[in-house]
Amino acid sequence: MNIQWFPGHIAKTRRMIKENLKLVDVVIELLDARIPISSQNPEIDSILGTKPRIIALNKSDLSDPVLNRQWADYFQRKGIEVIFTNSLTGNGLDELKSKLKKLMKNKLEAAWAKGRVSRPIKTMVVGVPNVGKSAFINKIAGRASAVTGDRPGVTRTKQWVRVNPEIQLLDTPGILWPKFEDPNTGLNLAFTGAIRDEIMDSTELAARLMERLAEIYPENLRQRYKLSEVEGKTGLDLLMEAGRKRGCLVSGGEVDLYRIAVIVLDEFRGGRIGKITLEFPPGGNNK
Repeated sequence: MNIQWFPGHIAKTRRMIKENLKLVDVVIELLDARIPISSQNPEIDSILGTKPRIIALNKSDLSDPVLNRQWADYFQRKGIEVIFTNSLTGNGLDELKSKLKKLMKNKLEAAWAKGRVSRPIKTMVVGVPNVGKSAFINKIAGRASAVTGDRPGVTRTKQWVRVNPEIQLLDTPGILWPKFEDPNTGLNLAFTGAIRDEIMDSTELAARLMERLAEIYPENLRQRYKLSEVEGKTGLDLLMEAGRKRGCLVSGGEVDLYRIAVIVLDEFRGGRIGKITLEFPPGGNNK
């Protein structure tokens, strides 16, 4: 299942980010805590250069707490500040504001010395589609400043958002990249909803997800769908058994594979299968 998705506006966004970097002090990079590597644009380091950065591992309420700590250690070893956020509840946003001020302390003091006492910290928010950027911005601003939606690619233009007298945010459209070198990257993004479901075979995608969960979270999968056993079964076998357990049947008693596939993808994305992280940090201890 080779997934590639590069809408035209994303190429424009990459140029926009490069052009507007000089306008900001700090970049806030939103990653999906369930797939920190797959949701990180591999071009982002070259795009941002030496610009100060804070990584916000978003949707951390849906990810594995043990692996959350390992991912935080991984990025901190690379010299990048990390926070955990939940765009819906606002968890982590106070910590973000504090880290922004700490990161900009020297520049702000220099500005104050020159009489610019009201200089705001200007930040840019970047991330792949559907990682929760607009909801994040709305929450930190305390109002509906950015357009939100559960479909990837909702934000299409840049916009400045005033958080408070001290912080301004520049929202940008989600940015993917032209080609996924690792096929697992495309799958991980598809599993979490960063790629439009309409361009994929939902049944095959759900079967691949079942295979992945059977490997790394077998007990979660077994309990959620009342499966007899998960070891040694294909994703399609697991999907069919889950469909029978849930009563997703058509005339003749055949399993409605599309219906159960949609259920599995929806329940995974909503955290109802459990707190799950699909990627392990390099050099980590796994679970």
